[in-house]
Amino acid sequence: MANANIPDPTASALPTLGELQRQLSQQIRAFYKKQLEHQPAKVTCQLFDKALAIVMEDAFTQPETLLKGNGYEDLASTVRSRLERLVQPQLKALLEDILQVKIKDLLSDATSETGRSGMIVILEHAPAVRNPEAIPQYKQPLVK
Repeated sequence: MANANIPDPTASALPTLGELQRQLSQQIRAFYKKQLEHQPAKVTCQLFDKALAIVMEDAFTQPETLLKGNGYEDLASTVRSRLERLVQPQLKALLEDILQVKIKDLLSDATSETGRSGMIVILEHAPAVRNPEAIPQYKQPLVK
């Protein structure tokens, strides 16, 4: 029987929700810098039980911006969607590695008008964090 006065060593090794979201943001920025030689100005990550929302500011690369600025919006959009498709497997692997959770689906879209890109990542289950009650809509797993 566990003693309530003895802290669980595995729980203290887990990151807090805030720490995990910061790590995700930093790793995603570094990933895009490495893969596309363009680092988004800001990456915001928010976990919601079995989903992760990601918003990237200044997400478009210089060639995409150049195409759009010279009247080639459709081509810029095509380049963006193809780039996202190319990097998606590596991004998915990175997210699974950080979260330690299998990804069921990854949906993404971008708008050149604002320069933002967004993703919704559907997770198999909520990631383990030290403070799971901080995750919006978190439901404690049933113990059998």
